[in-house]
Amino acid sequence: MVLSLGGSPSHPPPAPPAEEPVFEAARARMVRDQLVSRGIRDARVLAALGRVPRQEFLPKPLWAEAYEDGPLPIGHGQTISQPYVVAFMTEALVLRPRDRVLEIGTGSGYQAAVLAWLVAEIYSVELLEPLARRAEATLQRLGYANVKVRAGDGYLGWPEAAPFDAIIVTCAPDQVPEALVDQLKVGGRMIVPVGSQGAAQELVLLRKQPGRLERQAVLPVRFVPMVKSGG
Repeated sequence: MVLSLGGSPSHPPPAPPAEEPVFEAARARMVRDQLVSRGIRDARVLAALGRVPRQEFLPKPLWAEAYEDGPLPIGHGQTISQPYVVAFMTEALVLRPRDRVLEIGTGSGYQAAVLAWLVAEIYSVELLEPLARRAEATLQRLGYANVKVRAGDGYLGWPEAAPFDAIIVTCAPDQVPEALVDQLKVGGRMIVPVGSQGAAQELVLLRKQPGRLERQAVLPVRFVPMVKSGG
């Protein structure tokens, strides 16, 4: 099943919806106190996180906590990632405006919305169909026309849309899936948390070079596990 948002990927995302000033102020503080103060420097990444209304990707009872420094539950045992981790992973990929990006683990759709400000196209795969449908609805309502969402097995990626300039994985496999490496362009970058639940996990940055894969551990993290379809 593909949940497509339609529209031209060359169109920039719209202005954020009208919102209470308290959210705008909280988002500005988040960028200043959680991102800039902790070393996020990419101006495009900071601007993207400064534009995306994170509360819109959360259950309404959690809106007051939208800009706190931590993950939050979105149902089905899943979470929306900490803003700093979203910014860190996004910055690490060194994204370009014409890039095509594969995201594994759509979740709420928040990470895809951030990416939508930075690249041409995002293909996002979510194992849990209710989350995929909800994320699609949120992204569509907010006007993010350069995102496609598929309910499916993230271990398989999105082969018919490959190869990708960058891949971002927002759930933790025990090992980097070979199918995702295969779908990455030579010269492309992948960022993925690797490790079992309950054990140490490392955020790993991969660079695909001709005939080899460069691997760099960049940050200790804790993500929900990456689950196979039927697993």
